[in-house]
Amino acid sequence: MNYTYSFEKLEVWQNARRLVMSVYLLTKNYPDAERFGLVSQMRRCAISIASNLAEGTARKTMKDKSYFTTMSYGSALELLNQLILSLDLEFLDEQKYYEIRAQIEEVTNKLNSLRNSQITN
Repeated sequence: MNYTYSFEKLEVWQNARRLVMSVYLLTKNYPDAERFGLVSQMRRCAISIASNLAEGTARKTMKDKSYFTTMSYGSALELLNQLILSLDLEFLDEQKYYEIRAQIEEVTNKLNSLRNSQITN
């Protein structure tokens, strides 16, 4: 029997997980010179969004849960910044940029809602 942890049930975590996959696929085509720079940074940010959500569900107080949701939100904005820089550097086309940006916006909107519910509880 497989146990499902509470973070796995969160729609925002599921979206963050899909975002990780998108970022990995996107950065696979970046220049080799960026493997330890922008590629590594973007992948770590994407992973951090999902990981902080997971860690936050293990916390007892809403204040602690909210802290990890806020950390996820910060990682999402950091990823957005790196995506914008990637467009500036012409590592991706505008269509791909807007696709990933839409995913980030979906995640940040849900993170914001989750954080608001944690603060008011």
